[in-house]
This record gives sequence, C-alpha cells and structure tokens, in this order.
Amino acid sequence: MLAAERDAVADACRRLRREGLVVGTAGNVSVRVGDLVVISPSGVDYDELTGADVGVHALDGTAVEATLAPSSELPLHLAVYADTEHRAIVHTHAPHSTALSTLVDEVPPGHYYTAMFGGPVRVAPYATYGSEQLARHVRAALEGRTAALLSNHGAVLVGAALPALLDRTAYLEYICQVQLLAGAYPAPQRLLDEAEIATVARLLAGYGQTPTRPRDQG
Repeated sequence: MLAAERDAVADACRRLRREGLVVGTAGNVSVRVGDLVVISPSGVDYDELTGADVGVHALDGTAVEATLAPSSELPLHLAVYADTEHRAIVHTHAPHSTALSTLVDEVPPGHYYTAMFGGPVRVAPYATYGSEQLARHVRAALEGRTAALLSNHGAVLVGAALPALLDRTAYLEYICQVQLLAGAYPAPQRLLDEAEIATVARLLAGYGQTPTRPRDQG
C-alpha cells in the first residue's frame, strides 16, 4: 500500500540526517494521500529505515498498515491535515532554528526569504513533545504560514509536496542562522516591511527554470 510514498518518506528522513537537520532518530516526515497519512515511525535509526518500516494511518490516527508505532508527533501531523489542504509535513531539530526558538516569539523579517513562508515565522509556545497541546500550538502558529518554530524544540514546514518542503528546510535554517548572527550585534536591525515581503512572494512564485539539455545523439 502506497509503496512509493513510503519510500519517499524514508528517503526524506535519511536526507534530513545527512544535512544535519535532525540528530539520532529525532524529527519526522509525513505525506497525506486522500484520507490516509504516511508517516515515519518512532525511534528507528534513519540509516536503517526502509519504506516497509513507514506506516500508513487514517486521519483519526488508526493504523491501516503499520508494523511499527508511528512518530510520537502523529497528533501534530493529524492536526495540520485535519483542517488544511497541506499534503506534506517535515519536522526538524536543526540547530539554528532550535536555538532561535528559545529566544524569540517570532523570527523577524531580516531576509527576504521570509516570503517563502508567508511572512515572519512564528514560534509556537512550548508543550511536551507528542502532546495534543503541542499540536494545537503548532496549528495556531501555522495560520497563514508554511513554517513555524516550536519553542525549545525545533521547526516544522508544511506544504503541497514533499520534495519542495525538503528544499525549503535549508532556507528556513538559513534565515534562523542569519537572525542569530544579527542578534549578536547591539545595532538596531533593519527589517523588511509587509509590502516588500508580499512583493518578494509574488516574484518567488514564478522563480526557477529547467535547463535545456541536448538530446542524446547515440
């Protein structure tokens, strides 16, 4: 069942590990397919994780096809899917975003990459990992946004497709690193206003292109 999606989730977990965005078995990844959620399991070494280990659950959390317990953050994933159109979620424990989550209630718009996430990234109040309270806090922080930090915990990104989210994890970590560096200086920080963030969002919506390659002449 949903073999391709399960493989994609396992591959995503390994990529997060390679890129230093999670440590150990931390973090989690899911995709939604109709009324089903494909989510990484709890406490499995990502180097050993395969698609067969990734479970499939219903939107009420019931296991449909799963040999292992799901991520402890299943409530968070279900809360996001319950009342949004998002189809993928990536939760990281990356060092810069986690560090910044202990210092601020919102990531200031110090870089135009802020536009990638719908505006200044909010920090959800702390709650114990895996709890329904944390799920509610994160869902509120994501209102009108595609990323949020989790206070004293990490970060979460949501969107329409897993590949794009994985690419954006680096951008979120970058703006958090920039903010930490800027905050080390006593000078007032120059921030971008809402109008500029909206302008950049429109520009980024059409950004990117596919290179043209010559056809194989063999």
